[in-house]
Amino acid sequence: MTVDVTKAARAAQPGAGATRTRSTTGPAGGAGHRADDAVRRAELAAFLRSRRERITPEQVGLPRGTRRRTPGLRREEVAHLGAVGVTWYTWLEQGRDIHVSPQVLDAVARALLLDRAERSHLFALAGAVDPLPGKECTGVPRALREIVDGLAPYPAVVQNSRFDIVAHNAAYGKLMCDLDTLPLEDRNCMWLVFTHPGWRELLVDWEATARTMTAKFRASMAEHIAEPAWKALVARLAEASPEFREIWAQHEVERTAGAVKVFRHPVVGLLQLTGTNLWLGPNTGPKVLTYTPVDEVSRERLVELAELARTAVPAGAAAPAV
Repeated sequence: MTVDVTKAARAAQPGAGATRTRSTTGPAGGAGHRADDAVRRAELAAFLRSRRERITPEQVGLPRGTRRRTPGLRREEVAHLGAVGVTWYTWLEQGRDIHVSPQVLDAVARALLLDRAERSHLFALAGAVDPLPGKECTGVPRALREIVDGLAPYPAVVQNSRFDIVAHNAAYGKLMCDLDTLPLEDRNCMWLVFTHPGWRELLVDWEATARTMTAKFRASMAEHIAEPAWKALVARLAEASPEFREIWAQHEVERTAGAVKVFRHPVVGLLQLTGTNLWLGPNTGPKVLTYTPVDEVSRERLVELAELARTAVPAGAAAPAV
């Protein structure tokens, strides 16, 4: 693909996050430095192409169309998903000698559904410092989403080690609260258990649950102690909840394990459910958490809950006329 430089110049607005680089090397060693940079840019270009080509349009909610020849996504589709300039993304994939800001790289990582290792690789190849080195990207493979959806009527959720809700099935979305109506930044179980009135009412033993979750969160944070995203969540919780501040100050830690929880759902009634963690990697990081019934009554009520979720009006949709 050939870039029209005149058109590209018009597309590059101030603050777009990318600039032409100028060599700062002197005559001695300059050629070797430029050669190293060229190798790095070529590797970055190949990496971006490979990540783009593995994503299907359906994975990101785009129509496939009938005239698609490109495997995976088109360059302009990645740029659109990441809200970055098409020209800059094209130049990145062409190995051009440009510098891209960490904000643009973050947007590209999100658009390409990069996992944590891939994100780190992207920033290393671009020669940039990740502003959120502990960030766990929210890309979930379609196969995993289908597994989670297929667990219905059992509630299931994909969480990372920071308790972010990465994906969930409809039953889980209706068990805890109407999750689909919440802002993305609030879809974190630690945040919701301390600040969402519906979660407090739902949990029969709220205090024990809040203490256990905090202890597990602190244990997980030991591996991420200096990461900005984790520190920001702790600060946000401490500002919003005196109860969190009190529990956090006690420095309790606890390993993650399955347990029976009792929920008081406002529609289907009391539910006794066993939580089971299905780990998605070699360590206790990302996981699928499933809830299965302890007794037959809870089983029947989960079926009722799943039906409630199936017939619910999607967030933002108009209710049917009566």
